Amino acid sequence: MLCVIGDLVEDVVVWLPTALSYGTDTPSQIVRTRGGSASNVAVFAAAINNDSDKKFRSRLIAQVGNDSLGDQLVATLESSKVDPCVVRSGRTGSIVVIVSPDGERTMLTDRSAATQLENAPENWYNDVSILHVPSYSLFSEPLSTAARNCIAIAHEKKITVSIDASSASLIKSFGIARFRQLLAELNPKIFFCNTDEAEVLNLKAEPLELDIVAIKAGAAATTMIFNGERTTIAVAPVSQITDTTGAGDAFAAGFLTKFEQSYIYVSHSKEPDETTLRDCVLAGHQVAARVLCSPGATMDA
Repeated sequence: MLCVIGDLVEDVVVWLPTALSYGTDTPSQIVRTRGGSASNVAVFAAAINNDSDKKFRSRLIAQVGNDSLGDQLVATLESSKVDPCVVRSGRTGSIVVIVSPDGERTMLTDRSAATQLENAPENWYNDVSILHVPSYSLFSEPLSTAARNCIAIAHEKKITVSIDASSASLIKSFGIARFRQLLAELNPKIFFCNTDEAEVLNLKAEPLELDIVAIKAGAAATTMIFNGERTTIAVAPVSQITDTTGAGDAFAAGFLTKFEQSYIYVSHSKEPDETTLRDCVLAGHQVAARVLCSPGATMDA
């Protein structure tokens, strides 16, 4: 099972048909949905694991408010076949996602209770083969301490760990050298980032000493660094993009699900090869394409 630790919040997605008119009205389309990078990955992974007969197909470790909005979000997880391994306390957070006419998005974040998780519920690791951690979960305390504790437990129990860079701007705020040092200490087997995050981390001149690094570049080819060797993998074009919200999370869900199926359940090995890693990248892009054609972080095209 894939387990993710981090945000469970409400996304308020605002589509702008024209440029935003500051200081006056701008007609728009607004949709509210479950959101948060971590919950996106868990929900997408559960959706593509539709051949599983288990009650829950993925797991989310999170804190959500003890309020009606929190009730709705937890119910949404359960209906999506995600095991809600959650703590209920505080006020549920929200993220406003403003989608411009070209499909690009700007996010206004109030994560609230999502950052206040102090400890994961006991036995979160039961039946877990991969732990995925968006770096959003590493930038705020006390959630960061809880996430790092989970990573330590995962290493002890031989659970594969993956980390997503999440945000170039937050890496800068956190400290680039400090973040690189943290990655070295946490030592994930898989690291995801996009070109902006790779540039901030100066990966071209100073590559990370990690087993697998996947650098996404939107519609351009993805760069895969495996055991220090770089390869590029073309991305199939996607027509009629609705917005880009959740596309990176969808890529992670598709990649990790394929990785789990290939190495843990099929070969009973966690040592990948370049050919199957290429298949993992392609699987990630297939899931991302579905989300790009859907409203918000959903597959509801």
